[in-house]
Amino acid sequence: MQDRPRFHLAFPVNDLEAARAFYGELLGCPEGRSAPEWVDFDLHGHQIVAHLAPEEVGHHNTSPVDGHDVPVRHFGLILDWDAWHSLAERLRNAGTKFVIEPGIRFKGQVGEQATMFLLDPSGNALEFKAFRDESMIFAK
Repeated sequence: MQDRPRFHLAFPVNDLEAARAFYGELLGCPEGRSAPEWVDFDLHGHQIVAHLAPEEVGHHNTSPVDGHDVPVRHFGLILDWDAWHSLAERLRNAGTKFVIEPGIRFKGQVGEQATMFLLDPSGNALEFKAFRDESMIFAK
């Protein structure tokens, strides 16, 4: 077991094969157990489960944050600075369409962070971020 607990997140998708391509191939999440209605993925040690539920997919609302309309319902990871930049480059090279392009938010302020938002094939919003100083993750 890790030093910290792992989280588990179940989320809706409308196509399991598209989810496998996005989470498994593009994001590099190893696949775990599966059934005809769901697939487990290992997102950096955390268990995320894509459930076939087309009627529940997609994000629907946004909230203004630092000049951007951030999808309210989203999930993702806080990566280290170099890993975030590597992922941003890999996603750009793959032709990913971003909801919010990779960039720096709150530059020069408490909580300065690199962030990017994208949608999976079912319209679920994901955010990947990195803090220049990880001690600022929960700073006020």
